[in-house]
Amino acid sequence: MLPPIKVTRTIKPVKLTEPKPGCFVFDMGQNMAGWAQLKVSGSAGTKVVMKYGERLNPDGTLDQKEIGKFIQQWEPQTDTYISKGKGTEFWEPRFVYHGFQYVQVTGLPEKPSLDTLRGRVVHTSFEPAGYFECSNELFNKIQQNTLWSYISNFHGYPTDCPHREKNGWTGDAHLAAEQGLYNFASAAAYTKWMNDFKDEQRDSGELPGIVPTSGWGYQWGNGPAWDSAYLIIPWYMYRYCGDTQILAAHYDRFKRYVDYLTSRADNYTVSIGLGDWVPAKTQTPEAVTSTAFYYADSVITGLAGRLLGKHDEAEKYFTLARQIKDAWNKTFYKGNGIFANGSQTALSFALYGDLVPESERQKTLDRLVENIEKNNYNIDTGILGAKCIFTVLSENGRHDVAYKMATQTTYPSYGHWISRGATTLWEDWSGSASLNHIMLGDISAWFYKYLAGININPDPLKGTGFKHIVIRPRPVGDITWVRAEHNSMYGPIRSSWRKENGIFTLDVTIPVNTTAKVYMPANDSESVTEGGQPANKAKEVQFVNMKDGNAVFAVGSGQYRFASKLPQ
Repeated sequence: MLPPIKVTRTIKPVKLTEPKPGCFVFDMGQNMAGWAQLKVSGSAGTKVVMKYGERLNPDGTLDQKEIGKFIQQWEPQTDTYISKGKGTEFWEPRFVYHGFQYVQVTGLPEKPSLDTLRGRVVHTSFEPAGYFECSNELFNKIQQNTLWSYISNFHGYPTDCPHREKNGWTGDAHLAAEQGLYNFASAAAYTKWMNDFKDEQRDSGELPGIVPTSGWGYQWGNGPAWDSAYLIIPWYMYRYCGDTQILAAHYDRFKRYVDYLTSRADNYTVSIGLGDWVPAKTQTPEAVTSTAFYYADSVITGLAGRLLGKHDEAEKYFTLARQIKDAWNKTFYKGNGIFANGSQTALSFALYGDLVPESERQKTLDRLVENIEKNNYNIDTGILGAKCIFTVLSENGRHDVAYKMATQTTYPSYGHWISRGATTLWEDWSGSASLNHIMLGDISAWFYKYLAGININPDPLKGTGFKHIVIRPRPVGDITWVRAEHNSMYGPIRSSWRKENGIFTLDVTIPVNTTAKVYMPANDSESVTEGGQPANKAKEVQFVNMKDGNAVFAVGSGQYRFASKLPQ
């Protein structure tokens, strides 16, 4: 049984044109998923045809070529209504949804107005769980586009696009799941989808690239970079929601899948499946990313085993992980910090997946930054690298480089999409394919974690589900303020900061029955205040240490206002 679907809002068109006599095109001003509600008055038998799409032809008529290329026997995304002839009638379809910005209508008995049509936004019934906004309007637009793509691509299960395929592509889903859990209360929907994985997994452990499936997806499109959704999403749900039950429910299947990958491995490397899909320019070898996911799956299975008290099994998978890590380095390390072909994705994966020997981390980070600089701070990854690269830079002391990448407006970049009128995230950097995909949406999680600074406990075996919170905002560039909130299982977590006249002010809300560490950029602890008095002496505030240019304080539940002079 699918989770309930609901209409969440109604949108009025922003523009109406008549590119051909009797052919009317309504522009909703927003790429979305759902359907149109029609208002019509006509004689009985009047046939009104509505076609949906996200592009227009040069002559202003609807272009459905891209979204209809897999359909052979009928017209894509078309609704037909036959009037009853009883005054003003309102009609909208059932048991279907479309992806669209434009609705082309023919057969109307009279010339329409903007009131003739309404867009009905539809997605799986889950509520918002957070918000993010800041002084950078480009980031606000990227955030809004991410939210629209996420809800457009969740109808019973997470999909790749709401128009062309509507398939449950597993890679798309796990790449977007972390930001999804920051922004929406979608854990129940993911729980249901994980049960679909259990149904689809073969006795061998193999999984298809799309879930659910009638059989397609076992021969193409699967492999660890996609299939790992079955382990990664439950792990996120444990980390962000404190859900150990989902680990217990699927742990045996985790083992089955990792054992399947072992059966397909050659000296602990795996080259099956898709790689870094739709890269901007540089293609990373599939074996690099597939083996990295093989390693991550082994670590997750080991950690899940330890949490569930299965220590002998856990050690088996930790041993396997060490063997994979050794093989990854022997196979792909070229020296001087370079892995594989030195692509942004290969270097980001090395750092993100903790695959780099500690002695080589700085070299690899330096090579990554050099690559980015040579590309004029433009991103040169596909969907897998885009998940890693911003986090890797911010986590390893180059938050400034991540910010410069995120604010680019030249091709390829998020800002380039925005400059071309995007209202959702696109499938590729060029915009030649679907204009409503979610797989490049993890930048929203980066907003929460590194700009607002709302983070889970870094230790996966302690304080999950925001039981212990880390508030670590990282002011950067010309951003002067950030406001964010996440409604955790314990209650709302809020982080709001402002830079003004060299003073950094941070307002924090920590929910009941939780604790937090708060990082304040400062030269020393004595220069930090809370509630207008020295933070060292404030009630419920305890100084912990100085770390990476921050004074770190431990706090309990409550509301706090910290202030400090920004260090040079």
